[in-house]
Amino acid sequence: MVVFPSIMLPMFLAVVDQTIVATALPAIAGATGQIERAPWIVISYLIAATVAAPLYGRLGDSFGRRRMLEVALVVFIVSSLLCAASPTVEMLTLARVLQGLGGGGLMTLSQALVGESVPPRERARYQGWLAAVAVTANSFGPVAGGFLTEHFGWQSIFLVNLPISLVALVLVRRLPARKAERVEWQSDPAGLILFAVFVTTTLLSLEQVQRANIAALPFAAALFAAAALSLVLLIAQERRAPSPLIPLALLRQPAIWRSDAMAVCHGAALVSLITFLPVFLGVVHGASPSTMGLVLVPLTIGIGVGSLLTGRMVARTGFTTVFPSAGLALATINLVVLAVWAPEMTVRALGAMMLWNGLCMGTVMGVVQVTVQSAAGPLRLGEAAASVQFSRSIGAGLGTALVATVLFGYLAVRDPEAMRLFGALIHHGRDAAAAGIAVPTAIQAEIKNAFRVVFAAIACFTTAGVVLALTNPLRRI
Repeated sequence: MVVFPSIMLPMFLAVVDQTIVATALPAIAGATGQIERAPWIVISYLIAATVAAPLYGRLGDSFGRRRMLEVALVVFIVSSLLCAASPTVEMLTLARVLQGLGGGGLMTLSQALVGESVPPRERARYQGWLAAVAVTANSFGPVAGGFLTEHFGWQSIFLVNLPISLVALVLVRRLPARKAERVEWQSDPAGLILFAVFVTTTLLSLEQVQRANIAALPFAAALFAAAALSLVLLIAQERRAPSPLIPLALLRQPAIWRSDAMAVCHGAALVSLITFLPVFLGVVHGASPSTMGLVLVPLTIGIGVGSLLTGRMVARTGFTTVFPSAGLALATINLVVLAVWAPEMTVRALGAMMLWNGLCMGTVMGVVQVTVQSAAGPLRLGEAAASVQFSRSIGAGLGTALVATVLFGYLAVRDPEAMRLFGALIHHGRDAAAAGIAVPTAIQAEIKNAFRVVFAAIACFTTAGVVLALTNPLRRI
């Protein structure tokens, strides 16, 4: 009761601010008159949080994780005030960058403090609770954002952070100050700049690909090239830096790089499923937005329950990768079943499938964190937690972009008319018939087949995760 609430609340704040803005974007765009720039409000936070993760991990290992968590909370409070006071989209985007710099620290340091405060065997149980908190925050964010925006204005989604953050700050002050050996700090500004360029160009290129717009491909290719070049320069810089921001020596350990790669695969599969399942329900089943949300609820419940059960089993037995090996294998079978029969399933059956899929996929992230922290050792818990956070963010973006490319590419190659009607169906949703949009039977079949390919592509991510879990050398703690 001393440690866990102090860690849980900052994690909740960081995750909920990734999604609470989504339902407020139309109101923000209407108030500022700049709807074309509204997506930057979301993207800027994601980029800044991803860049901040390794920096806070390194700072926490050197100056104390509790102290740096307090700094991150202060940054988060100040930036929330700036967000609420922003008169334009440009100012709001800059404030969201600052908020992401605080949020990235909240996520990384919360995970690291579990490793600092809890013995290795018990960490899995707490990581399971944190995974449940993260999933709850992801689900709660859009609902809270819509309610607050409708009744109190869009500024309220940022102002509500203030009292919660102040409570979190008080709770963090209750954490015991530990006098432990610290990693010597030396700045690596070149590494930070190159890492920021790599993350920014990578995420922006993935965002361009997801648009499935042929005209955007040259710009996306240029961004990919810039990302590749910055990655090469980053690796060269980190190899010669005396105190590297990106711990290449740590990432060379098989237990760590396989666990981080598993986080990439898990993030790619889960976020792709959450992104494209509502599209599938709307286009193929003609589901309403409320029905789409109800089908996703079992998935989030399943992930939370799966995380909690896995944490308890790891704490009791000491076994680690056996649980994601089995869980991801079962999730793969589930996705293959969806690839074959999803268009013929009822909405209720899809909800049951999502519950089972969530239970299976809930076996992963707690085990990944515990494995990486155990392999890294007590001095480098922050760097270890940051590597997982960064890996999952990149996996989520990369996986969603790849699946979008598969979906739109399949339709464009098979039948350009199917691609056009698919876009119209997404735009009009259940009102497509009223809008005079008639979809021939042959094109309906092509759209269903396209989603079969989508579920099969997501199954490839979970299959890769199974291989990584089975080959991880750290199987018991």
